[in-house]
Amino acid sequence: MVNRRFAWFSLVTLVYTVGVVLWGAFVRATGSGAGCGDHWPLCNGEVIPREASLQTLIEYSHRLTSGVAMLLVLALTIWAVRAYPKRHRTRRGAFWVGVFMLLEAAIGAGLVLFEYVAFNVSIARAYWMAAHLLNTFILLGIMTLTTWWAFGRPGFRLRPWEPTGVWLSISIVGTLLVGVSGAIAALGDTLTITGGISPEESVIVGTLIGLRVYHPLMAVITGVIICIASYRVYSRSAVGLARSLARVLTSLFLVQLALGYINMLLMAPVWMQITHLLVSDIIWILLLITAALVLADRRVLTPQSSKASTSSTVQVPQAGDGLPAAPHAHQQPYGHEHAQHGEAAPEPLGVDLVAHPHAEPSHRD
Repeated sequence: MVNRRFAWFSLVTLVYTVGVVLWGAFVRATGSGAGCGDHWPLCNGEVIPREASLQTLIEYSHRLTSGVAMLLVLALTIWAVRAYPKRHRTRRGAFWVGVFMLLEAAIGAGLVLFEYVAFNVSIARAYWMAAHLLNTFILLGIMTLTTWWAFGRPGFRLRPWEPTGVWLSISIVGTLLVGVSGAIAALGDTLTITGGISPEESVIVGTLIGLRVYHPLMAVITGVIICIASYRVYSRSAVGLARSLARVLTSLFLVQLALGYINMLLMAPVWMQITHLLVSDIIWILLLITAALVLADRRVLTPQSSKASTSSTVQVPQAGDGLPAAPHAHQQPYGHEHAQHGEAAPEPLGVDLVAHPHAEPSHRD
């Protein structure tokens, strides 16, 4: 079942949430996180601040946009419960979107209440920032998959024994780690460039600056792994969309490398930090879609399928691939007993996702 209105609403919620994430990065980069003091959810003890500075307006606007995102996710979750049956993957995905949105709000509130904002220098703030980024990526990832399923795409099962699945899994984990290291690196930039705190003045700032070198190193290693995974998908997949996404991922990795280099040369201006984060979010979303496509396709990830990728003819799964064998001459054909009573023969279990990739799978997925 495909609920088009729900699917488009889910997509709008995802795009809007990415915008809120970028605005939150702007709040951090400009040192405006303390614009509402240590009050939450109020701003300087008021529902609407009266005498607001620029930093207060920036922080307050972020809280308003975050509140709208929370309302969108709440509507998404309720709609999914009403529109989809129990154990449906879209309904379960919407539930976890709600859970991680609540965690996102809780982490944001903790940053404010513990005053881990603006130019606060503490190791605890680095841990909170890393947790904030990790939760944000997981939230966007679940939103992406929920939207993907809402448009009628099939579910997937992890197949860790297959090489391409392994490369994609490592790429996903590596992207999360690169994001965490990027959050720590961005915190160091905020404290030194925007806050004017030198490493000589603070041992913690010096540590953050020292750790900054690991972010580009991890990014290059993860990018190479993504390129390997993309090449395997491109050379082995019979799904045109997966092949196209593999090319896009490789191109975006090169663009991201260039942006990271320019970001260092320009001493991390705010606009470049936002652009860098935006490309990271896009790579993360496309990587998950690619993995969902590949892991849902039964014709991928085998050496024999590489020939199929160069042909316009789609191979039909044969017996031994987990599908029922064709009946012999002395056997009754599948559905014979139903045909005798004028009934339509049911489709063999396990064929629906291969023969009909847009069909609704069973609840067991």
